[in-house]
Amino acid sequence: MPARGLLHGKTVLITGASSGIGAAAAELFAREEARVVLAARREDRLLALVDRIGAAGGQAAAVVADVTRAEDMHAAVARAVERFGSLDAAFNNAGWTSTGTPLHLMDDAEYDRIMDVNARGVWNAMRAQIPVMLESGGGSIVNTSSVAGLRATGSSAPYIAAKHAVIGLSRAAADEYAAQRIRVNALAVGSTRTELMDQVLADTPALWKPFTERAIQQRLADPVEIAQTAAWLCSDRSSFTTGAVIPADGGWTAR
Repeated sequence: MPARGLLHGKTVLITGASSGIGAAAAELFAREEARVVLAARREDRLLALVDRIGAAGGQAAAVVADVTRAEDMHAAVARAVERFGSLDAAFNNAGWTSTGTPLHLMDDAEYDRIMDVNARGVWNAMRAQIPVMLESGGGSIVNTSSVAGLRATGSSAPYIAAKHAVIGLSRAAADEYAAQRIRVNALAVGSTRTELMDQVLADTPALWKPFTERAIQQRLADPVEIAQTAAWLCSDRSSFTTGAVIPADGGWTAR
């Protein structure tokens, strides 16, 4: 009998799925036999990704959604249940930042957007996901934080604050829902070659050196390397891991 995939039989919702880590996770999770529901704002990219997954024999559905809107997250969860009958895991990965603006010069609109996408986005997603998991007897939630959630990295101050908040939300939820068999973990992601990272480095080229040289491996991650860690956390093979902050950072936080 052929071995089953790591996520066989599970329905997994992925936010920020139109590019970068989210898109890599979508294809990887599908190869690991998950049914994936992909949420992001860019419909054309989502539909193209669904087509690729389907052509490779996977199961995927898309929902256009903005993590800063609570109703969109409820709609994404409803889509998962409607299409596949359950929601077993979630990878809350959507993020956004800007660089180059000192704290005292940053306007409120920029601060609000960074905090809304990164912190409120996780809050909105978990509030929609947890009730469904409670009804079905448990699940696993993985939230994308960052090395910036553990230390100052050279990123903007609101981004660092937001990623610290993601870790706090993850630990609090893990504690609140452990008895109901819901596990919640955070990824401390290091510098990764994504669309967002390309923009950050284009805006602030001086960050290239610290973003690569601080890690032991001294390189950017490929998005699928981060997705591999998220897949394990979404799977039953991480059954005794909850409330944790798992580094996927090339050794940055080891120094």
